[in-house]
Amino acid sequence: MTQASPASAPGTTEHVRLQGTWLQLVLLGAVSFFLGLLAISSTFVATMATVFAIGIVLVVAGVTEVVHAILVRNWGGFALHLLSAAMYLILGVFMLEDPVQAAAVLTLIFAASFIVGGVLRIIFALTERFPSWPWVLLSGAVDLLLGLMIFNRWPDSSLWVIGLFVGLDLLLHGWSSIILGLTVRTVARP
Repeated sequence: MTQASPASAPGTTEHVRLQGTWLQLVLLGAVSFFLGLLAISSTFVATMATVFAIGIVLVVAGVTEVVHAILVRNWGGFALHLLSAAMYLILGVFMLEDPVQAAAVLTLIFAASFIVGGVLRIIFALTERFPSWPWVLLSGAVDLLLGLMIFNRWPDSSLWVIGLFVGLDLLLHGWSSIILGLTVRTVARP
């Protein structure tokens, strides 16, 4: 039997505040869920939109880092700020100019991270045998399998993997917000 955390128990300030926003949680969750479905149904468009958005963020970060470097030019970290600004700007411009190639690079990084993370989880679960280690072993096996599947289809997988991941994240986030809103609404009021 699980207990509600003290912050979300009925009658607490947090619970009362969440009860007042249950409809907002449900509506925003529904929007996120719908956007997730759209992203999953059009993974290429979602992949390109995500890469483009990341590129814009990196260019803005590069510009702000240049401004910051100019403002602190008499400090010891001036060269470091300029170097990081250059890296942000170069990466951001690359992502904006060639989003398909940028998606390919990002997808390769995702595949490598899934493979390495999966192998490490499997090794950890098998060597430590802590409580519930089979779940960590399963998680590692799934990560390893996902990484190998993405890598096996690379570079073609780069056209849909990022969009699928963003879509799944939006879908699950939306669903959890809807459930939270409905749960908070239906929990007995004090």
